[in-house]
Amino acid sequence: MNALESQLDYVFGDTLPEPGHVMEVAPGVRWLRMGLPFALNHINLWLLADDMDTPNGRLRGWTVVDCGIATEDTRQAWERIFADELEGLPILRVLVTHCHPDHVGLAEWLCQRWQAPLWMSTGEYAFARVMSAALPGAEGTAATPHFQRHGLADPQTIATLQGRNTYYQDLVPAVPRSYHRMQDGHAVAIDGRDWEIITGFGHSPEHVSLYCRDLNVLISGDMVLPRISTNVSVFAIEPESNPVQQYLDSLKKYVHLPADALVLPSHGKPFRGLHTRIEQLNDHHRQRLAEVLEACATPQTGVDILPVMFKRALDTHQLSFALGEAVAHLHKLWYDGAVRRLVGEDGVYRFVAV
Repeated sequence: MNALESQLDYVFGDTLPEPGHVMEVAPGVRWLRMGLPFALNHINLWLLADDMDTPNGRLRGWTVVDCGIATEDTRQAWERIFADELEGLPILRVLVTHCHPDHVGLAEWLCQRWQAPLWMSTGEYAFARVMSAALPGAEGTAATPHFQRHGLADPQTIATLQGRNTYYQDLVPAVPRSYHRMQDGHAVAIDGRDWEIITGFGHSPEHVSLYCRDLNVLISGDMVLPRISTNVSVFAIEPESNPVQQYLDSLKKYVHLPADALVLPSHGKPFRGLHTRIEQLNDHHRQRLAEVLEACATPQTGVDILPVMFKRALDTHQLSFALGEAVAHLHKLWYDGAVRRLVGEDGVYRFVAV
């Protein structure tokens, strides 16, 4: 546990759900974990006991929150959940917080398997459809010229990135062709309890978190994580974006929630200490921005900023997110007027303090 984590209350200590099983964390709320083949090696998923109208009448069953990536290992893990943990009840609804592969990857499979509707925000649903279809500008190879413009020149890294053209489609082979819209400020009724929809930005187009006042539980998705900071990146499809500002603005939307809310994050362990963690995340970005601004005493590319922000070795998967985040911090300073953006004869962007 690091110094910041020690300020949080891990309600269940080091207890985790056993593989293929669930753990109740609040009345009617069950926690399960699926593996990921990345440095971030797991995702938390949630089963919510439910009672809702369906085309087959009113049924008891489960709402699933997030899905895992589309791999055979994840499907097999779900099959164990179906066999052992659903109490003979069906999945009635598949609710997805956002479009990233570990969250939406198996949505089509789950929806087809249970004839259950998909619920997402419009921004997340549209992006998932665009990326799974590999439309021009959203396919994997679009990242290469984008990152080259921010200083990426290593031939081996460029070749590796170009080889990841089908990365998203491999993990999200299909997205359901229809969905039910979730919208900020509205609520989802789950088993007679209202879950407030809170949308957030910067990490993804229109991320959905859910807060139940009756239970004092926040399903935070990737917006508030206990151990790591949420990735906020500038990507090829939106090259002039300011995701750090969007993310910091979004954190303000959680301040009205009780400080002792039980936070159920997509990665890491459930915790209490929401307001403390929000302030930690604000401090983290203030510190990173100060470091980046200091480095910009001389012109810096996004690649130049990588060792300023990340002190560890990065694999190719991590590099794309790290470089996107480095550019995001440069963009925040640029939009704030603290740095100027220059374009060299090589076509590369460099940022220098004003």
